[in-house]
Amino acid sequence: MGMKSDTEHLSRDEVAGVLAEALPFMQRYAGQTVVIKYGGHAMVDAALAEQFCADVVQLKLSGIHPVIVHGGGPQIGRMLEKLGIASRFEDGLRITCAQTVEVAEMVLSGSVNKQVVNCIRKVGGKAAGISGKDAGLCTARKLQRKKTDPVSGIEKIIDLGYVGEPVAMDTEIIDVLARSDVIPVVAPIAVSEDGETLNINADTFAGALAGALKAKRLLLLTDVMGVLDADGNLLSELTPEEVERLIADGVISGGMIPKVRSCVEVVNSGVEGVIILDGRVPHAVLLELFTARGVGTRISLGQAPARGQEEA
Repeated sequence: MGMKSDTEHLSRDEVAGVLAEALPFMQRYAGQTVVIKYGGHAMVDAALAEQFCADVVQLKLSGIHPVIVHGGGPQIGRMLEKLGIASRFEDGLRITCAQTVEVAEMVLSGSVNKQVVNCIRKVGGKAAGISGKDAGLCTARKLQRKKTDPVSGIEKIIDLGYVGEPVAMDTEIIDVLARSDVIPVVAPIAVSEDGETLNINADTFAGALAGALKAKRLLLLTDVMGVLDADGNLLSELTPEEVERLIADGVISGGMIPKVRSCVEVVNSGVEGVIILDGRVPHAVLLELFTARGVGTRISLGQAPARGQEEA
């Protein structure tokens, strides 16, 4: 009955060692808020999804306040295709028309959100599914991007439609849930001051929410190991200054540049550490929070204890 324990193949001494190593970290995070952006392979792989939900329930039982913000881009894409709504892209960004944002809200706040809530229930926890619209959690404005014509050098504004960026967070509903035994599961849908529904990138939403909550950690589950050096090795610790140096040197490139710069903004907003970690690794969340080694790249101001030197 239930999931098989991952410690069944270990001796009693080895199990005791695992628990003893985790205890100081549980004490360190007790009563603290941890925001987790959940998406990618970890969400669509059934076994990983169930493990993730069980790990989040473990955090809650350990006295930590986990808050999940989930994505759902592939699920939105499949539904748009099913409904025969064509997607238009500009510079790799989906232009979100009124029809598309309606589908995005239906998928994110509806099916995806409730799948996560139900999975948490299945493994013995309690969760409440909400979106940025609920209790005025997130007020947003339309996001605009600028593009420079490579030939003329003229800059133009790209209208992304109903894509938003957070401008204000009212965390009262999260605070109320955190004081209970219920885990908040948040869909990144918000409303503008004019009452328009806006779809927000899940990383961006999670970062803004973590900053507003003054969370201890923001974990960004991705489909990569983390930030890699020029030889392909994982960089476990980075400061904002090191991030900019690696970008200038070309070590951090492509789509990782906006991700790490977003992490730096979150750290500057008061979150002690932002971790980019591989959601494909079983129990990635527990390994990151409850072991000395961690499994991803932590971006911080460099004032937190280094990996392996954290104290309770």
